[in-house]
Amino acid sequence: MNDKTELATKQENEIKPVGTHPEASIRPAVDIFEDESGITLHADMPGISRDRLNVKVEGDTLTIEGDAEIPMPEGMEPLYADVQATHYQRSFTLSSEMDPDKVDASLTHGVLTLRIPKREEHKPRRIEVQVG
Repeated sequence: MNDKTELATKQENEIKPVGTHPEASIRPAVDIFEDESGITLHADMPGISRDRLNVKVEGDTLTIEGDAEIPMPEGMEPLYADVQATHYQRSFTLSSEMDPDKVDASLTHGVLTLRIPKREEHKPRRIEVQVG
């Protein structure tokens, strides 16, 4: 084997056609904010559409997952892409103060927004002071 053969072999191993990593998942970047009434989560999931998105709560685990669609111009074939996976998946453990039955979800321009309210008994409340 000469140097050119080794280089060619190495390049073939480094450049893989799109879609050759079906088991790989992308862990979407998230921002999480808390206020007195609950938590808001923003997850970046470019290329995802509502019908390819799955948000579920099982027990105390919140899971977001979906498959992105990368449009390809007609007659073109992908030769190389930095994005090696199109499947998003990430899970979170919800604390007991969150109300998983009232999770609200919306998707705008590839950003999934989840609003997870706190249970009523965990929300701050004002206590009236009696004058005696």
